[in-house]
Amino acid sequence: MVDIFYKKDGKIAISQDIADFRRFTLDEIVWIDMLSPTGEEKRMAEAFLGTEIQSRAQAEEIESSSRFKETNKAIFANTNFLMPGPDGYGMEAVSFTLVGGCLTTVRDFPLRSFIELQRKMRAMPRLFPDGYRVFVSILDQRVDLDADMIELMSKETAQYSKRINQQEDINEEFLLDINRLQENTMVIRENIVDKQRLITNLMKSDKYPEELTQRFNVLQQDISSLINHTNFNFERLEYLQDTAEGLINLEQNRIMKLFTLISLLLMPPTLVTSFFGMNVNLPFAQLPLAWLLIIVIMVLSFGVVLYFFIKRKML
Repeated sequence: MVDIFYKKDGKIAISQDIADFRRFTLDEIVWIDMLSPTGEEKRMAEAFLGTEIQSRAQAEEIESSSRFKETNKAIFANTNFLMPGPDGYGMEAVSFTLVGGCLTTVRDFPLRSFIELQRKMRAMPRLFPDGYRVFVSILDQRVDLDADMIELMSKETAQYSKRINQQEDINEEFLLDINRLQENTMVIRENIVDKQRLITNLMKSDKYPEELTQRFNVLQQDISSLINHTNFNFERLEYLQDTAEGLINLEQNRIMKLFTLISLLLMPPTLVTSFFGMNVNLPFAQLPLAWLLIIVIMVLSFGVVLYFFIKRKML
């Protein structure tokens, strides 16, 4: 599917007919948004732009040279957008191509930031005279969404901190949940750093309008603050993980200590019963109340050991 946003009578109109490429010029079209385009749609867009549009494989490359490239005619940029899922966050590659004042985006999944921007373009067309403004607005909205994700993760981290303070369900599953949060934090941080690198490369280009410098600087400041926030959240999760492991170890040590003390308390009575249980002639064994005497000795030995533990504050 291809959405072509073009200027018409001071407004932003939209067309989904690729045949319209033949009647438009680069100055008329602001944004070409391609969602899972077919081969024909991609070829028509490339013919209109006069340059090749990067493939999905190129968009997913991690090398710096593949994430941003500039030619005499066009700027090619690739970045990842986070997609929340039931088991964590996934990253979907989005390819940007800037030719003149026309922005072309290629993606395979619907993105909330794109949908919101399209509504905003129809409502306030004067804010989007060219593709550079559209590109900056996409990044701006994406950074805002990333900030919302970080805020949600911070709230979730605070809930785990509260559980630790109240010592609720501190077990192996709790540690796995914290590890999941750490993984999500690293994914978000990686995604934010990728956008920071993209903006830095774009600001080095002499093609983008100078009046956008202030917006780029604000974006860089926002991204830097988000990186600091993710670093703090990751350090907090590490602290919670260490605390949870310490509490689990203390609980295990307490259980082992309890079993050890019980074994030590029962050791003297067990020794007495073993001694008088031997099949030989023993002192007092022939007395009528020998069993009672044996019980008294067992209780006394148990009491002596118990008194020793209490005196040493081992119980």
